[in-house]
Amino acid sequence: MAMGSGTVGLRTVREANLGVVLRTIRESAPCSRAAVAAATGLNKTTVSSLVADLMARGLVRETGRTAQSGVGRPGVLLDLDDTSVAALGLEVNVDYLSVVAVDLVQRELTARHTPFDAREAGPDESARRIVAALREAADDPAVRGRTVVGAGIAVPGLVDAPSGTVRRAPNLGWADFPLGARADALGFPVRVDNDANLGAVAEYRVGSFAGTPDLVYVTGEVGIGAGVLTDGALLRGAGGFAGELGHLALDPGGPECSCGRRGCLEAVAGIGAILRDALPGLAPGGPLSGADVAVLVDTAVGRAAAGDAVAVAALERAGGMLGRGLAALVNLVDPGLVLLGGYFVPMGPWLLPPCRSALAAGVFAPDAGGCRVEPSALGLSAAARGGAAGVIHALDSGALPLPAPAAVG
Repeated sequence: MAMGSGTVGLRTVREANLGVVLRTIRESAPCSRAAVAAATGLNKTTVSSLVADLMARGLVRETGRTAQSGVGRPGVLLDLDDTSVAALGLEVNVDYLSVVAVDLVQRELTARHTPFDAREAGPDESARRIVAALREAADDPAVRGRTVVGAGIAVPGLVDAPSGTVRRAPNLGWADFPLGARADALGFPVRVDNDANLGAVAEYRVGSFAGTPDLVYVTGEVGIGAGVLTDGALLRGAGGFAGELGHLALDPGGPECSCGRRGCLEAVAGIGAILRDALPGLAPGGPLSGADVAVLVDTAVGRAAAGDAVAVAALERAGGMLGRGLAALVNLVDPGLVLLGGYFVPMGPWLLPPCRSALAAGVFAPDAGGCRVEPSALGLSAAARGGAAGVIHALDSGALPLPAPAAVG
């Protein structure tokens, strides 16, 4: 028993060290083995062994160049091997499925955006479509032949990330649905998380403001969620449900929200509310149909661009309410940057000025605490990109199994 425990302990230490070396090469490449040893504190023999292991697993390669050194034998430079593995990300929302695949250096290999009414389909059929979409992505010519190391699925709602269970997703009509378990048949690890959380991860790792450690990503879909990063780490809260900005009550006597309460930010400044105000008689009064949202958004933006007073007033009013909601969040967590995503991006020319004004008026710190509000550049693929980026981060952190070493001979 003691021998078995010791073996497991040694394996765990080695796996952790593999992650440390992989992460160091990502941050410092191209770099030599000696540089990795200096950065990690591991001895050179251990680093050489770990690098050989990572090379056998198709994660690290030698560049063929050598490090410049004044003394001793020059070291061969190392880099990540971007040819052998892929990570997948998928977002399911009220009106679409978005799927991306990235390589080890987080370059996009393929992306697909498909209209899909997840609410109408229901959780079981949606799960079947999600699994099929991930299989199709793994079989895409740009991905085929690579080892898929995992997939991240983004869902608009409360997600118990450790179990992969969607606890509550009002806009989808799902409750206590074990989405992660339904994806087990894929043959690679699958992680399920909130869409705003994964959008924030994508912004931090590959967005226009990548590396900003204290940021908030706000989804601009039918629902409004906030992914909050503090010092580069997601703020999850005790139950993992932090960031439900859309259900901040702004007007107790306001319109009914999908959650059953009244006057939530989502009910007064979500895409559904904006479309009903901007397109009276055209947008439905109840839940938005998945097939209609993108078309309706284009119509509202087109009318605003043409100077339609009703559309412009609706967008500006929603921007002001959004700024009020963001002010409460900024007062609590003090981010340096708020990024508006999804359908808020094309609406940005009319949303952003009143949003920024209301934010400045509502934040206690002078000059809004230095917080900026900007549109995301990742479009409707942000959460899917975050799902894939989260897989790469988990691989670097030793939280996912590394690919098996290639067979010799």
